[in-house]
Amino acid sequence: MYVKDHMVPSPITIGPNQSVSEAIDIMSENKLHRLPVVDEEGKLIGLITESLIAFNTPNNSSSLSVFELNYLLNKLTIKDIMINEVVTIDQEALLEEAATILRKNNIGCLPVVEEDGKLIGIITHNDIFSAFIELFGYNQNATRYVINISEDKPGILEDVARIFKESGISISNLAVYRTSRGIEIVVIVHGYDNIKDTLTSAGYNVTSVIRLHEQY
Repeated sequence: MYVKDHMVPSPITIGPNQSVSEAIDIMSENKLHRLPVVDEEGKLIGLITESLIAFNTPNNSSSLSVFELNYLLNKLTIKDIMINEVVTIDQEALLEEAATILRKNNIGCLPVVEEDGKLIGIITHNDIFSAFIELFGYNQNATRYVINISEDKPGILEDVARIFKESGISISNLAVYRTSRGIEIVVIVHGYDNIKDTLTSAGYNVTSVIRLHEQY
């Protein structure tokens, strides 16, 4: 899974000389929490966020009048308060790398830039959450099996896949986890056929069978 497949291409941006008031309007109208800041050539030079605006502007408890507040917001420019050192990522990077960078830096988004610095997209933690939900096949009319394996050895996945194939069931997603409970194979299959007894008869410990639905 690559960043380019899940990023928001050609995101809404703002210029460094535009006012904070304009940024607030753009965010509000488009339900955004952040705006990349680009120069005239479309190259990324900064980032502005809701929290950054809130930190740098008077709050509702201020003694300023509405007119005074609007004046300050119109006078204050993006370049006055934007983040100058922005963590970015390449569109060819793996989604796992993007998730790692977001977590490591405790940030909510990564602008996607080309080698020359031109902004071509943006990916947020919500985009990554959606991608991983898709990867694990949760939002499907399907059945989710969890098979506990006490000992890992070559051929297990092939054997599990064979059992589903011989039962006429198509596998849509498969993942392997190593937990305190041992090794768990999670298999998502199309439809709601239950072959727990078949898997058990073949010597597998099926710890969970859950029906999934398209609900999000």
